[in-house]
Amino acid sequence: MKIAVLVNEGPYQHQASDSAFQFVTAALDAGHEVNRVFFYHDGVNNGSRLMTPPQDDRHIQKRWSALAAEKSVDLVLCVAACQRRGLVDEGEQERHGKDASNIADGFRISGLGQLLEAGIEADRVVTFGD
Repeated sequence: MKIAVLVNEGPYQHQASDSAFQFVTAALDAGHEVNRVFFYHDGVNNGSRLMTPPQDDRHIQKRWSALAAEKSVDLVLCVAACQRRGLVDEGEQERHGKDASNIADGFRISGLGQLLEAGIEADRVVTFGD
């Protein structure tokens, strides 16, 4: 089965990101295909490379980045949600005249069209968070 995932909540204020990560990992281990994980609203904060949780806490962004590297999962951050929350990749950094980028490895910024495409191509879309 081909699955697309939508994450609408940030990494530490809600269980949605942890649950989505566990779901995606279990789906891949069961032989399903996860064609894209789309992060929307506060969910885009999962892709910040500046996240520095305490050493005894889980590092959600590193989990997602490792999953993208190991399993070639497409992690997409909504561009409009990123702009509202101060997240920029190198392209957006240059475009908006910012002095740094802060998107973690394995994530990329794109528009809502990527969510629509994922939904069209998938057999199921699973949403985590409001």
